[in-house]
Amino acid sequence: MTAAGSTGESRVALPVQRPGEPEGPVGAAAPSGLASSLAYLLSRAERAVNRELSAALTAEEVSVEQWRILQALADGRGHSMGGLAEAALMPHPTLTKAVDRLVERALVYRGHDPVDRRKVAVFLADRGRDLLGRLQEGIDEHRRAVLAVYGAERTARLMRELDDLVRALNA
Repeated sequence: MTAAGSTGESRVALPVQRPGEPEGPVGAAAPSGLASSLAYLLSRAERAVNRELSAALTAEEVSVEQWRILQALADGRGHSMGGLAEAALMPHPTLTKAVDRLVERALVYRGHDPVDRRKVAVFLADRGRDLLGRLQEGIDEHRRAVLAVYGAERTARLMRELDDLVRALNA
């Protein structure tokens, strides 16, 4: 992981709350300003994680967004553009441009949807699967770095909690 302050961004060490401990120091003021916004804190966390992930993908000239597309297609089923936009967390017009670039690199291809032949689906090409294989070492190293600084148990708990939050908000 990047050392604190090496990107010019100031970082604040937050106290670690242990299970069973109260929700912060007795008499501590509630966060205010941007620090009180869940949306802001989630965006800030995403930027920090994606900055390191992006570094792992740079050697193969793949963006985080393109990696998400390739990962979503790795199931081999083919995806509609709408389904792929949702899976890759991208607006449809941005996804279309990204898929076009991946098609130009012969990493993905468009074909008939296996369920409804009238529809077009996007599939992972063999070159895309090979690329994902080459990227895996960097992805694994990124994961190990996150686990090293945040801990395996805390990371697993955070991932469960974030998944629960998404499900609750989408219900």
